[in-house]
Amino acid sequence: MNLETFQQLIQKVTNHIGDRPLNKTLQDDLNQTFPVGGDVYNGIVNACRTGVAQGWMCQYEGGGIRYGRVIKPTDVLNGYSVDVVDMKDLAGPHHRHPNGEIDLIMPIDDTAKFDNHPAGWLVYGPDTAHSPTVSQGQALVLYLLPEGKIEFTRS
Repeated sequence: MNLETFQQLIQKVTNHIGDRPLNKTLQDDLNQTFPVGGDVYNGIVNACRTGVAQGWMCQYEGGGIRYGRVIKPTDVLNGYSVDVVDMKDLAGPHHRHPNGEIDLIMPIDDTAKFDNHPAGWLVYGPDTAHSPTVSQGQALVLYLLPEGKIEFTRS
């Protein structure tokens, strides 16, 4: 697994998303099109676990969170950036999504949840905000951010 192969996996998802609005309809569609246990989901999970183990993902650490921007915003991914975090039973820094955020939740512990959601896709629309929280164990979470935009705020 390498960055180029990883980007090709993510491109399948961002090509499917296109320029659709980030909302519950998109979330439902992603969970149906790229379901937990499906080829694309499993490919991304395996790529992320390998990338973390090889040290080219989640290469930074702070506040108990391992994290890193894997791909800067690029036209190849329809303007999305890709970040991956590794969290266990904690809340991350509060932030706002000016253009929205698409998350892929990949539990390492079967019981782990991200913002009270199990494995799968979670979509936050534009101008939403949260303190990203992993509970009931450890999970990797992949973030697709339109134009790479995120604003860290006070909760």
